[in-house]
Amino acid sequence: MGVALQTKTYPYIGSDSEIAGGKPIIIGTRITVRSIAGYYQMGMSADEILTTLPHLTPSQVHSALAYYFDHHDEVDSDFAESSDLALWKSQVAQESDNKAPHV
Repeated sequence: MGVALQTKTYPYIGSDSEIAGGKPIIIGTRITVRSIAGYYQMGMSADEILTTLPHLTPSQVHSALAYYFDHHDEVDSDFAESSDLALWKSQVAQESDNKAPHV
């Protein structure tokens, strides 16, 4: 007998290519799962995160944390990439080169 895989759903988590480069966000906001995970990694509880971001509901924060726990490697990789100063500088330089007027 095989075990059927269940697809996990996170009712408050989605993505939009126009927001945060398509990274997971809390639906209806621009708050990334990465941000919630960052607060959690700093030692904040869900209640403390809600105090910091009072426009979110407990369900939204808990859904973001559940997504983080289930996708730890993906979110941590995203966090490392977003914190990479050299990467950001290279992207800004690349965009400047693309926008520079051709003489």
